[in-house]
Amino acid sequence: MIALQRVLLAAFALGLGLSISLSQSALAALSALWLWRLRDPAVRRAQSWPLLGPVLAFSGATVLAALLSGRPGASLVFCKGLLLMLALYVIADALAGADDAGRFLGVLTAASAVAAAWGLLQVGLCPGPEGGTGAPAWLYHRCHRARGPFSIYMTLAGVLSLVLLAGLPRLLPGGPRRPWFAPLWLVMLAGLIATYTRGAWLGFAAGVLSLLPASRRGRLALVGGLVALALALSVGPHELRHRFLSMGDPEEATIKERRYMWESGAAMWREHPWLGIGPGGVKREFARFALPEAVKKRTGHLHNTPLQILVERGVLGLTAWLAIWIAFYARAVGLLRRLGPDAAAARALVMGSVAAITGFLVGGLSEYNFGDSEVVMVAWAVAALPFVIARERGPSPSGAPHPSPLP
Repeated sequence: MIALQRVLLAAFALGLGLSISLSQSALAALSALWLWRLRDPAVRRAQSWPLLGPVLAFSGATVLAALLSGRPGASLVFCKGLLLMLALYVIADALAGADDAGRFLGVLTAASAVAAAWGLLQVGLCPGPEGGTGAPAWLYHRCHRARGPFSIYMTLAGVLSLVLLAGLPRLLPGGPRRPWFAPLWLVMLAGLIATYTRGAWLGFAAGVLSLLPASRRGRLALVGGLVALALALSVGPHELRHRFLSMGDPEEATIKERRYMWESGAAMWREHPWLGIGPGGVKREFARFALPEAVKKRTGHLHNTPLQILVERGVLGLTAWLAIWIAFYARAVGLLRRLGPDAAAARALVMGSVAAITGFLVGGLSEYNFGDSEVVMVAWAVAALPFVIARERGPSPSGAPHPSPLP
């Protein structure tokens, strides 16, 4: 069973960076294996059950909003995204400690670097700013912005931002050294830039800044790196420079369109404040609330994760969703304070997890990344790492060592 778990973990890590079909299939198999193992009372006692209270509260609020939406059948179909939260539990269970977690992150980094290189190849060989007319289709379809193996550039940007931040502490002074890691990290950074996705850029910057309190020796490198990146973007090619410099322009077309969506979303929420209009409700109802000046009269999301959750799940759903991340930060930061300087690998993993989730949440202020299956699976997997470290630092409730699934 351990050998099977090793294979599935590797497949899951590879799929997170390269293929949603592979990642979801591996997650389903890992979940089935985990549930099968839970038949053993010792295994059940050894579980850490991370964030279980707020996760159950959010799941309950989501299902309740679906059942009371007036379209329960259609809304319940959109509840399937809750199953992706199983990644939090199967990763927390399957990884035995810092060494296993480091290897898992290494496989994920390698896969994401391949995806980033794929995206860079697309942009570098794109026949023109419109793209999409050449062959092969996997290379030239929507090739003006890097999207790698994913259907859209925002997905690649979200995945790369999370993996970059999760691995960044390895590059800081005192972090665990891996000679192969820095080149892969730089390829991913180039891929993130080539997506031209400003929300992911802002999330990445926020994640970098979140590392400052925990990395005294690395503060100068972190701030200097961000400044150098901003300068490079501001003097880069015309389109890249425009994307960067227009981020603060309220009259820029895509920023105005987001503002229109947010105004429409606020109007939708006011009709159903407590439980919302049900999962998937934005797609069904947006046309009725679209502003006359908006270009998009139909959409499935509002380009803002908290607002989307508020509209579709109401105040109860948003409160439970926020509680998940408040509990995550409380546990992760508390663990980080207890880890001594001798635990460099463990500290790097916890710091990276905090930075990645920070980037995920900030990026979600301009994108509905919680509804992007590829991105949210990475987020749940990375969020599990502090709980892996916490279990390793203390004895297992069963008194027995946790078996290592990774070679």
